[in-house]
Amino acid sequence: MAGFALTEDQLALVRDVQGIVTSVLAPLAARSAPGHVDRALVTAMGEHGLLARVLGTAERTASAMDLCLARETLARVSTEAETALALQGLGSYPFLRFGGDDVVQRWRPAVLSGAAIAAFALSEPGAGSDAAALNLLAEPDGDGWRLVGEKTWISNAPEADVYSVFARTTPDTRAKGITAFVVAGDAAGLSGEHLDMLAPHPIGRLSFDGVRVTAADVLGDVDGGFTVAMRTLDLFRPSVGAFAVGMAQAALDATVAHTRRRQAFGNPLSEQQVVSHMLADMATRIEASRLLVYAAASAYDAGADPAEVTRRSAMAKLFATESAQFVIDAAVQLHGAQALLRGHLLEHLYREVRAPRIYEGASEVQRTIIGRSLTR
Repeated sequence: MAGFALTEDQLALVRDVQGIVTSVLAPLAARSAPGHVDRALVTAMGEHGLLARVLGTAERTASAMDLCLARETLARVSTEAETALALQGLGSYPFLRFGGDDVVQRWRPAVLSGAAIAAFALSEPGAGSDAAALNLLAEPDGDGWRLVGEKTWISNAPEADVYSVFARTTPDTRAKGITAFVVAGDAAGLSGEHLDMLAPHPIGRLSFDGVRVTAADVLGDVDGGFTVAMRTLDLFRPSVGAFAVGMAQAALDATVAHTRRRQAFGNPLSEQQVVSHMLADMATRIEASRLLVYAAASAYDAGADPAEVTRRSAMAKLFATESAQFVIDAAVQLHGAQALLRGHLLEHLYREVRAPRIYEGASEVQRTIIGRSLTR
């Protein structure tokens, strides 16, 4: 991290997170049930002040750089802890940032303490990369609406206590007709089921059978929900890159140690030029990724033009996640068959690294965002 001018407060955050994840969170995560929300893990994050430190409080807004530093540091030790923090932040940011006073006062203490699990409900069976094609309907009902339809690929579903939900309030208007709502997990008409995924994270499908929402549940403006979603992703996309950097760094650290220790043809494996060059490529991609992530986070925190923030966020997520895939694949190659043993660090990372190239906008979507920013 020395290649970027971090402040003393940021360096202290890294040290604090390193201590918490090593001594408290990683042991808890090791006992987690795959595919389910680990409430004990999220509660521990709340008890140690990590959720409030990273996600912001009434006195202090969320910092993109703090979020990135925390996610990178967590990922180097425990991807389960990293993902739990990230999902809590992604799910809660829309209503903590855009919700009315009553919404914020109701949910902020529970979210920051870890007592309430949050989820971000945007994707649908027919609206993944094309987020403006949402079909979950918000049908007018007196002074409010009733939500009818389905969401899928929703992290923390169906176990979350509160959801940021994006629904169509005006037909045939794509992005201009979407509204964001806060919906309690126990709302009448809301149900769901788990999905069995390659990486053992809690992901599920939600069904909305006339779920009632009111004007007080609107996040931002009616028909302004797409902006809420995009501003949320501008904050979290660089931190997906930070997650990728953390995983890649863990893979590189393990590979350097392995190649120095492993003997081949009478010498340490690291002394073979082809191996040395592979390590050099891995390290260079990680450092470039880290700098892109930090630059995007810094632009967000400095209040840069939203178009610049969106472009930098897309670049950071694209390059860092693609580079992490390269690094971890190379690490597996240099370790050989042992890296494919169930329970090996690299076997775990190999499964974990694939999804970030898809969620919060696939790599192809990021390239489209970047390309359009250059030509418009």
